[in-house]
Amino acid sequence: MTTMTDTSNAARFREFKMPDVGEGLTEAEILKWYVQPGDTVTDGQVVCEVETAKAAVELPIPFDGVVHELRFPEGTTVDVGQVIIAVDVAPGSDDAAPAEAPASAATAPAPSAPAVEAPAPAAEAPALVAEAEPEPEAPKGRQPVLVGYGVAETSTKRRARKGAPASVPAAVAAIQGEMNGHGAALAAPKHRPLAKPPVRKLAKDLGIDLATVVPTGKDGIITREDVHAAVAPAPAQPSVPAQAPAAPVSAPAAQAPAAEAPAAEAVVADARETRVPVKGVRKAIAQAMVGSAFTAPHVTEFVTVDVTRTMKLVAELKEDKDMAGVRVNPLLIIAKALLVAIKRNPEINAAWDEANQEIVQKHYVNLGIAAATPRGLIVPNIKDAHAMTLPQLAAALGELVSTARDGKTSPAAMAGGTVTITNVGVFGVDTGTPILNPGESAILAVGAIKLQPWVHKGKVKPRQVTTLALSFDHRLVDGELGSKVLADVAAILEQPKRLITWA
Repeated sequence: MTTMTDTSNAARFREFKMPDVGEGLTEAEILKWYVQPGDTVTDGQVVCEVETAKAAVELPIPFDGVVHELRFPEGTTVDVGQVIIAVDVAPGSDDAAPAEAPASAATAPAPSAPAVEAPAPAAEAPALVAEAEPEPEAPKGRQPVLVGYGVAETSTKRRARKGAPASVPAAVAAIQGEMNGHGAALAAPKHRPLAKPPVRKLAKDLGIDLATVVPTGKDGIITREDVHAAVAPAPAQPSVPAQAPAAPVSAPAAQAPAAEAPAAEAVVADARETRVPVKGVRKAIAQAMVGSAFTAPHVTEFVTVDVTRTMKLVAELKEDKDMAGVRVNPLLIIAKALLVAIKRNPEINAAWDEANQEIVQKHYVNLGIAAATPRGLIVPNIKDAHAMTLPQLAAALGELVSTARDGKTSPAAMAGGTVTITNVGVFGVDTGTPILNPGESAILAVGAIKLQPWVHKGKVKPRQVTTLALSFDHRLVDGELGSKVLADVAAILEQPKRLITWA
């Protein structure tokens, strides 16, 4: 009789697992649930947003039903293949159905996690059970996406995030960005207040709008102390030993569960230092940069160049009817200059295959653009940029920037890059020594474009000047080749008409 009941429940409940988002990623953090137990969901509806080590992705559910259980609270990191949500696909068919989450007959039952209204700490998340039945095939007419089975045409659209009005510093950054390229739009994007998921829950429990909280954490991140300070000024407290972290004494007793949230947020030892767990995008960046720095022998060369004519060309292109509807700025000309330099020196567009001890020369250019976003540094790339006209390249750059700013860059968009440009000039920096994006042979850093005294036609005049830095992998790029590429880029920016004669 027990077996019949289990089989009935298995047929009634469907379980949705954390899907494989590709690119070798094995886990993802649940950023936000868009549904709660008791909500009705339809095939293709987005039920949650997750963050991998590369990007934030929304997950659509591939069947209809009523949400029975959310297996993990927001802020929990879940392995690929683990069940994250259970759905009752036949609601009302059995009013006496057990409240426990469904389980396969071949799997030992596991305790159920609390409902999302009172989420438990991640450390107490229950063991997961196997899926009750195989996932269905993708319905006809549905296009494959990174995760799930594709979003139907009538699926829920991405929810827009509210942003605060632009501040005076943001306006200044935008003006500087117009001079130096797309990066300023990424450096000061409009987005929701920065805070870890447990801090967001604490603010919700206390009825605090995070938009009204003054952040004190690194990079403008709102901490638990900031939320408590927004409720009422905390009284003076004795210093706490550094080796004995403690929750703020101003927290009411009713918030004890929130104080025990998992280490998905910064752990504050005392007023003198803050510990932030290394995870997600930051962890991926650290691993990639260490691997690149200690695998590929880096060489960096520099050149300072007069780009006054390039700036005049940018101004002229903005008035050109063929460029209407696309954003034109110095980064566009710099990108085109690099593509022409690669065409003249194709050996630099290569990769080192350590396993086979081969140099893999690429006959295409997937041009990466390093972008600073609220989630960290990402490097999406423009596929087959070498084959694009100037208007096409401008449109591709605009789309890349907009997608990165909105946090919608997919892992596929960051895979397969061959050469990268990083625009440090948007931060007012003259230059730097960039580290290679793993798997690539070269990266060009562009410094700030500034008015400087420059000898022009035998006289010292104020000219628009910038400094370029090219880092390359010395295993496959000799000094001569690297120097030629950098010299070609500089020559084009000094005399943009070479874009015509050399292209």
